[in-house]
Amino acid sequence: MPQSISVWNCIVFFTFAFWLQYITQRPNLIPEFPTAMAAPVEYLKVTKVTPGYWRATFNNPPTNLWGPETSLAVWKLLDDLEKDDSVRVVVFDSAAPNFFVMHLDVTQGIETMVPPGRRWANLVQRLSQSPVVSLAAIRGRARGLGSEFALACDMRFASKEKGIIGQPEVGAGLIPGGGGPEWLPRIVGRSRALEIIIGSDDFDASTAELYGYINRAIPDAEFEEWVDKFARRIGAFPKYAVASMKATVNVRSGLPTGSEFEQSWSTFIDVCQQDETKKRMGKLMEWGIQQDSQCERELGKFIGMLDTHPDWKPEKKTPHEDL
Repeated sequence: MPQSISVWNCIVFFTFAFWLQYITQRPNLIPEFPTAMAAPVEYLKVTKVTPGYWRATFNNPPTNLWGPETSLAVWKLLDDLEKDDSVRVVVFDSAAPNFFVMHLDVTQGIETMVPPGRRWANLVQRLSQSPVVSLAAIRGRARGLGSEFALACDMRFASKEKGIIGQPEVGAGLIPGGGGPEWLPRIVGRSRALEIIIGSDDFDASTAELYGYINRAIPDAEFEEWVDKFARRIGAFPKYAVASMKATVNVRSGLPTGSEFEQSWSTFIDVCQQDETKKRMGKLMEWGIQQDSQCERELGKFIGMLDTHPDWKPEKKTPHEDL
């Protein structure tokens, strides 16, 4: 392995270790979202397709890691959606060809690690309670926090050939701290939620559709047209009817509560202190997690290899090479 990569892996690992020590010692230092703080526009490109239909495109290449800027950009978008009485539906998609949202960026420190705490609960609760309908258009990988954000959206559609979704945390010695344990039992039922979370594997779009993890798996050649047509349809309906029906279904189905999110966050803190967690995360960093790597693209497979092939070494790959 080149020396530069080894140095980078060391930096990443010790950043993660420092964060673990910091957050476990000071778990309550997670403030509310600063709504007046400006979010960089480039992390989320917003297009007003029609007055009633907006698209929000995640744009943090090459893999759409979720960092603090992404949280602020989505929060700002929600501000804008709530100020505009004409918008009925927003579609979240991605500018990265192989990733929807990869997962949380664990290298940026405590500011990045807000999702499992109060700030993230506020964000996804606001999204799910918004009068605007939210659609996740998944044409790549949505794992960890990417999966949890998609679960917080009102509906999820994925490319049959390209969509991959999953919660890999348990296999890495962690737990999903951003809503997986809250949303999945409500959406797919207890047994399948346990399979998804504890199994820590990737789910292709067809299996995810079968489980109810997503609404539909759509052939990739038809995907963009189908999602656009569906969003335009909703965007043309009366706003009061769309908003009141969403609010009614929310009451009937029951949304996760803030206390539930915080309980998962507390458990997340507990498991982060385990030596085995640090060991497994260190190995994944060495293998190329956080990058557009073979490990990241096939993360479900590599989670299993932590136990079956712990001495595997990554080969050099051309950036963005289609594996």
